[in-house]
Amino acid sequence: MDRPIDAGFQKRQRVKRIGKVGIVLMVVGAMFIWLPGWIAPSVARHRMQTGRVETGRVEATITASGTVVPEFEHVMSCPIRSRVLRILKHPGEKLVKGEAILDLDRNEPMLMLKKLDEELALKGNAQARLKIELERNLNDLESQWQVKKLELRYLEAESGKHLKMFERGLIAKDVLSQSQLGVEKAKIEVQRLVEAIENARKSLDAQLDGLALEIKILKNQRMDVQRQLALAETRADRDGVLTWVIPDEGAAVGQGEVIARIADLSSFRVEARISDVHASRLSVGMPVKVQTRDHDLRGTVSGILPTVEDGIVTFLATLEEKSNPLLRSNLRVDVYPVLDARNDVLRIQRGPFINGGTGVHNVFVIRGDVAVKTPVQIGLSGYAFFEVLAGLDEGDEVILSDMTDYHHMQEVQVK
Repeated sequence: MDRPIDAGFQKRQRVKRIGKVGIVLMVVGAMFIWLPGWIAPSVARHRMQTGRVETGRVEATITASGTVVPEFEHVMSCPIRSRVLRILKHPGEKLVKGEAILDLDRNEPMLMLKKLDEELALKGNAQARLKIELERNLNDLESQWQVKKLELRYLEAESGKHLKMFERGLIAKDVLSQSQLGVEKAKIEVQRLVEAIENARKSLDAQLDGLALEIKILKNQRMDVQRQLALAETRADRDGVLTWVIPDEGAAVGQGEVIARIADLSSFRVEARISDVHASRLSVGMPVKVQTRDHDLRGTVSGILPTVEDGIVTFLATLEEKSNPLLRSNLRVDVYPVLDARNDVLRIQRGPFINGGTGVHNVFVIRGDVAVKTPVQIGLSGYAFFEVLAGLDEGDEVILSDMTDYHHMQEVQVK
C-alpha cells in the first residue's frame, strides 16, 4: 500500500535540485566573465624589449665588416740571395729602430765588394798612367810647335831679305820664290802642329772621361753592394712590433723575398669588405662609423680597391681616433658607411619589430595595459635608429621585439 512522501524529504530534494542548478549557473557565469580574459592574446612585459620615441640624429647607413690593421706596416724583403743563419727576434716582440731581426749569410756580397775595390784600384792606376802618357805626348807636340814657330820666324826674316835683294837686282827670282815657298811650308807645318796639339788634348779628355765613367759605374756598383750589405743586416727602420718573420733557420731566401713585417701599433686604420651591390654607393671621403664592442669611432673612406673578388669590394677607412687605446691589430669591427644623415628628427631604436626600411610598417604601441597596432611611416634606416616620419609621437613606447605572430590582431594585452 502506497504511503504519502514525507514533506521534509521532499523539501530536502527540492533544495538539492535548486542547489545543483545554482552551481551550474554560477559556473556558466564565471566562464562568461573570465574566459575572454583567458582566451585573449597577451604578452609578458618582462619577456619583450620596448623603446621610446625620442628626438635626435638618424644616419642612413649600409653595413660592412672590417678588420683593424696598423696604419703603417713595413714589409722587409731580402736584398740579396742568401741563407738565414739565425733568427734574432720573434713575432710579437717590440722593436727599437736599428735593432737586428735576422742574421743573414753575407759572404757573396762581401766578396763582390772586395772584387769591386780591386777593379777600382786598377782603373785608378790605369787612369793615372794614361794621364801621364798623354800629357807627355802633348808636351812633345807643344815643343815641336815652339821649334816650328822659331823656324817660321827665321824663314820669314830670310824671305824679307831676299825680297829686298830681288828689288835691287842682287838675286834671281828663283831664289826669292824658293825662300817664299819655305815660309809657306813652315806655316803649314806650324798649323798642323796646332791641330795635332788640339786633337791630342781632345783625345786625352775623351780617354780620361771614358775611364772616369768606368770608375763612376764601378763606384755605383760598389755603393749598391754596400747598400745591400747594410740592408742584409735586417735592422728595423722604425720603432714597432714584429708581426711576422721567416720561421726557419737555414732556409734559403731569394732576392726580393719577404722575410719580415714590422707594424707601427701606435696608430690604426680599418680594412672593410662589403657586397659589390653597394659598390656604386661608396666614395672616397664618405663618413663612416666603426663599431667595436666597447666604443664607436668616426672616420672617412680613404680608399677603394678597384678589384672585386667573389662579389666583395674592399675599402679602407681612416679613423679620427687612430690611436684609441681600445684598438687592437686584427680586431673585428662593424663598419657603417653613412649615406645620409638628419638631425633633430623623431627616431626609435632599431629592432626586429620592423622588417625592412623606408615605408609604412605596423608596430605595436603600448597604451596602458594594451599594445595597439599602429601604422608608422619610416624614413632613414640606420644601424642604430629608424627615423619616424608619421604615426608616432615623442615619448610613445613601442614594442621592439618581433611581433610577427600578432600582426593579425589589432590589440594585444600587456601583462
